Order: sequence, then structure tokens, then C-alpha cells
Amino acid sequence: MSFTHQIAESVNVFLAQTISSPIQILSVCAAAVGVGFTISSGFVKTMVPLRWFGVLSNIGFLTYGILFPNWVMVLMHGVLLPINCMRLVEMTRLTRRVRAATRSSDRSGLWLRPYMKQSKRKKGDIIFRQGDDADHLYILVDGRVEFPESGGSFGPGTMFGEIAFFSPEGKRTLSARCAEDCVLLSINQSTLLQLYYQNPSFGFEIVGLVAGRLSADVTRLRAQLRDAQPLA
Repeated sequence: MSFTHQIAESVNVFLAQTISSPIQILSVCAAAVGVGFTISSGFVKTMVPLRWFGVLSNIGFLTYGILFPNWVMVLMHGVLLPINCMRLVEMTRLTRRVRAATRSSDRSGLWLRPYMKQSKRKKGDIIFRQGDDADHLYILVDGRVEFPESGGSFGPGTMFGEIAFFSPEGKRTLSARCAEDCVLLSINQSTLLQLYYQNPSFGFEIVGLVAGRLSADVTRLRAQLRDAQPLA
């Protein structure tokens, strides 16, 4: 018997065993689904659809592993499935928070809280100095922060440091100092970029929020200049 005939015979035996029962047929279909979504994920450019393809692929291979059975495959995809689901839920929630904040004109940035680190500062502590590299974005949770150069200050629920964070120079234009004991939330540039690359629509929403803050600052400055003009 030739080598080609041996291969053909082996394939026929495998197919006969595979379709010998409905469970075997179902397991092969599940494996085909898993392979299909795994290949398709190679053509996806953004993270959220990639996570969806990963979840569906995990379900396909997990079903195949249970029905075949193949416990190594069950173990591997049983671990990967909850990880992909968790990441998918995180990115979906973040996108919804950002869109809701944009629609409601919420400039506090508190929807970023799950991705930020909390720290406590004493009265008089310098958060950053004029000319420093803008490597963090901040949200004031409690206390009061002041800008010594301009004399301005603000209270809890305010996002600050975002303008220099996204500026081409990446330098602080003002210093920030704790006027009282403060609780701060901060996120670094690396984490924010990771969120952007995982979901590009998140980046567009962030740009919208920053633009909204700039627009509000311009409006406030115009009002101050108008009030400062002497009456004719």
C-alpha cells in the first residue's frame, strides 16, 4: 500500500470516528467555530472586537474540550475565558462612562477612577512645579489645590493637569500646591495610552473632554477680562 493510500485510509478512519455520534459532530463543529474566530481575530484592529472574538473562540474550544474530551484544552480555555470576559467588561464600562460624561458635560473625570491611584498630600505639599514634565493627570477628591503663579484655586471633584498632559511640549505651565490636606487620584501617561490603544474611541472622547475644559477656561478668562475693563 502506498503512502498516499495510507494517509487517505487514516483520514477516512478519523472521519468515520468523528461523525460516529451527534456528540462527536457537535464537538467538531465547536472546534471549527473556535478556529474560525481565532483566525478572524487576526484581522481585527481594535481591542474591544478582539476581546469579543477571543471570548467566542474560548467558548468554541471549551465546548470541544468538554465533548471530545480534551482536559488540557478545557483547562487552558477555561482560564482564558473569564480573563477575556473581565477585560471586555472593563473596556465596555469605561467607554460608556466616557460617553456619559461627554453628554452630561461632566469635566470631573471621576469615571477614570478605577484606573487611577489614590494618594494623600499634606497642606503646603507641591504636586508639581512650573516647567516640570507633565507625566500625570490628577483629580482632586478632597481638600483644596492652588496655583501660586496665578492665584487661582479649586475644590474637590476637579480634574487638573490635563492641558499640559496633552500639550506638544508636555511641560507644566503653572505650579500646583495643596492649600489644605488633600486626597488625590492620579493616572500616568503610560496607563492612559494603554486605554487609548485598547479602545481608540476612548481617545476621541478624552479629546472632547479636554476641549470642553479649554473652552470653559477661555469663556471664564473672557468674562474676567470684561469685568476688569474700566467703565466708560
